[in-house]
Amino acid sequence: MFAGPEQDRLLIRELIDSYGDAVMMRDADAWAATWAEDAVWRFAGRELRGRDTIVAAWSGAMAGYATIAFMAFPGAMTIEGDRATLRTHTFEHLVPVDGPTRVQAGIYEDELVRRDGRWMFASRSFNPREIKQ
Repeated sequence: MFAGPEQDRLLIRELIDSYGDAVMMRDADAWAATWAEDAVWRFAGRELRGRDTIVAAWSGAMAGYATIAFMAFPGAMTIEGDRATLRTHTFEHLVPVDGPTRVQAGIYEDELVRRDGRWMFASRSFNPREIKQ
């Protein structure tokens, strides 16, 4: 289901695409710009709080991969004023520096906020789904 103003839905889609592009380009500054300063990121049994902490963990994790192909698209979106909830589907082809290549799909349950006219992630909870090759 997609509900809310069309212009906001477009801007949120651009946020998802900017996030994916930053992953593919390994651009920590661009990736950081998609997160609210007080954001929360939940994945692999961890909960990281604050954009600086989140970006530091992401940068460290990215160093462990020779190549990453990352794609994402929205599955559902509801916008209410300056807040939105979103379900984002992902697909990743991961080539670690050491270890076998992996293919992973997943679902993010997201909460977004609009601050200073920009949408950004306030909370992302990731549930991976490993794809056996």
